[in-house]
Amino acid sequence: MAESSLLSESIIKTWKTGNRITSYLIENIPDDVWTESVPGYQQKTVRMIAGHLHNSRCMWLKTEGDKAPITLPEHVDRYNVTKEELLKALKVSSREILKLLEFYISLEKNIPGFALDAVHFLTYLISHEAHHRGQIIMVSRQLGHKLPEEVTYGVWKWSKRAKESE
Repeated sequence: MAESSLLSESIIKTWKTGNRITSYLIENIPDDVWTESVPGYQQKTVRMIAGHLHNSRCMWLKTEGDKAPITLPEHVDRYNVTKEELLKALKVSSREILKLLEFYISLEKNIPGFALDAVHFLTYLISHEAHHRGQIIMVSRQLGHKLPEEVTYGVWKWSKRAKESE
């Protein structure tokens, strides 16, 4: 039983840290990069990639909404969301993802719409967000707005971001 409790606590802390890393990057995207078009795409912007992070969480919450005690957050308008609006939305969707993880950990069952357990789901969510964080960093460089090393290395400072997420 103690191992299960420790694993549960670790899963929750890991999600909180991953969410903090995503928020940290969003906080540090320069305003002039936020609305820039992604090279190679006519209509995709950095803002749209960032908004997708929250909206993807919402999609998973909706998929599992009838099975777990969660509240569905509102999607953001990826075309017009501000950084401040997105950061608020990410707090809400993070809280609901935590509830979803806690629910399925307590049941010790797979997440039906995902077909695997909470650890796999957590890994999927964090991998998805890391992929898009990398896109945002790369796009910033491609647009000639290389982010400060404090920011690009900051997304790898899990210990520091974990303390910030407590």
